[in-house]
Amino acid sequence: MNIDDLLRVNSATREFLDKRVPDELLGEILELARFAPSGGNRQPWRVIVLADPTLRAKVRDLYVLGWREYMAQVLRGDVAFSPGEDGVWREPDIDLVEAAATEYPFPFADNLDKVPALLVILAEMPSLCVPDAGRGRLSIQGGASVYPFVQNLLLVARSRGLGGTITTVLARREPELKELFGYPDSFGLAALVALGYPAKAVSKLTRKPVGEFCWVDRFEGQALQIATKE
Repeated sequence: MNIDDLLRVNSATREFLDKRVPDELLGEILELARFAPSGGNRQPWRVIVLADPTLRAKVRDLYVLGWREYMAQVLRGDVAFSPGEDGVWREPDIDLVEAAATEYPFPFADNLDKVPALLVILAEMPSLCVPDAGRGRLSIQGGASVYPFVQNLLLVARSRGLGGTITTVLARREPELKELFGYPDSFGLAALVALGYPAKAVSKLTRKPVGEFCWVDRFEGQALQIATKE
């Protein structure tokens, strides 16, 4: 699959066939993904592959709690855990304890332990360059040295016939995760990546045209004119 076609079908996949992803294939994906760029070439990512069924079940249970908190906000019409228009993050205007105790069925979350391959992505915090720290708003740039690696994982996996998704609500239970995995305070959870053979193939994705988000010389100025490919 050439890169143009690969990018057009790299959807977020959350439904998988009951088919094991061989360790050799995971190794091949990681071998290529590791060439992602990072600040100072410090490569701050660390990966934990979840194999033990008991551990997977515990991660699933923690994930479900974060998912419920997420959905309680979505059902109110909010963007979950988002900052305000001033860029400052504040506690959501909901009862998070009540939200975590309220069931909200979702096959991906409820069966997370059955996903063929689960990769916990950690970031070594002191290795992250964060130029926008201390600006009085939520930092954006700290993940720039980690998420290119995650995107590489997903792209390589897709090119090998797998599908996958990046998900982050597990971070709502990071203290429990630290105890489960034994990682120190100098590391933080960047993502959970789910991989497997897709239950259904995606042949076309729908995204905003370039002219809706790319302008010349100023914010919301003249739209950049490009040739489009359907």
